[in-house]
Parts: sequence; structure tokens; C-alpha cells
Amino acid sequence: MKIRKAIIEDASGISRVHVDAWRTTYKNLIPDSFLDQLSYEEREQMWKVNIPNGNVYVAENTTGKIVGFACGGKERSGKFAGYDGELYAIYILEKYQGQGIGRKLTEAVKHRLRDIGLTSMVILVLEGNKAYQFYEALGGKRIGIMEDTIADKMVNELVYGWAEI
Repeated sequence: MKIRKAIIEDASGISRVHVDAWRTTYKNLIPDSFLDQLSYEEREQMWKVNIPNGNVYVAENTTGKIVGFACGGKERSGKFAGYDGELYAIYILEKYQGQGIGRKLTEAVKHRLRDIGLTSMVILVLEGNKAYQFYEALGGKRIGIMEDTIADKMVNELVYGWAEI
């Protein structure tokens, strides 16, 4: 498995992972009607905008197919005193989960955050998403909860933090 910085040509592969991972990860947590309308094309355009910031990493399998990605940067909400960085997203295709890819992607983002002068990190995880166990295994501590709306449904997002990265 190869972890590397994303390039603009990765937008299509990242969008496929993004949509497919949402559909498996959030089934029964977010209405199917919302998940069904997710578009590879719309996500691809979004990633073409986001990739140039330099904070997106991909995981490629042995054939060069993108099977996961992660990205991060400055903490966006300003609600978590003492936390200046954020792991914005990390998604891995279901059949590749549990192989250490998430840990490697997280380390790549943490390294980038340190390079840009950030020293701590948060991530938000939808309540009911089993990924919280992954964040705890990586040393994340639950530091809060936020309400959000997805597909006209109120949801809770658990906030995990790392005081030092």
C-alpha cells in the first residue's frame, strides 16, 4: 500500500472512495435517499478545488487504484480551545479497512499539520459510526459533541481530540 500526496488527477479516484465510503459507512445513520443522490461527478469537482491546497493524501493499492484518502488543515470551527488542527476527512473503501491504511493516512496528515505549524488536532465523527473506536485506538480523547443537520435530519457529531500530534 502506497501513501502519497494527492495530485489533481486523483480527483476522480478520491470522489469514488468518498461516495462509496459514505454509502457504506453512513447506511442506517443518514437517510438512504440522501446517500443515493450522492454524485461522483459533483465530488470530483469538489476535489479538484481541494487538492491544490496540499493537505490531501491518498492510499493506493498495488495496482495504483485509490482505495482511501485523508485530508486536514487548520481547525475550522474555533470551538475547541487548545486545538489548532483538524483531520477533516478520512475514508477507506470497506474491503480495505482494518489493514492499517487509516493509521498511515492519519500519520501523513499529522505530519503535514506539524509542517505548517499546528500542534494538536480534532476530528468529528457521526454518532453511531464505529470509526470512533479507530480514533480512540490512535489516542484520540472524546472532548465534546456538536449538533449538525444532514439531509434535514439532526445528528450528533462526537469530537475527538489529540492535544499533541
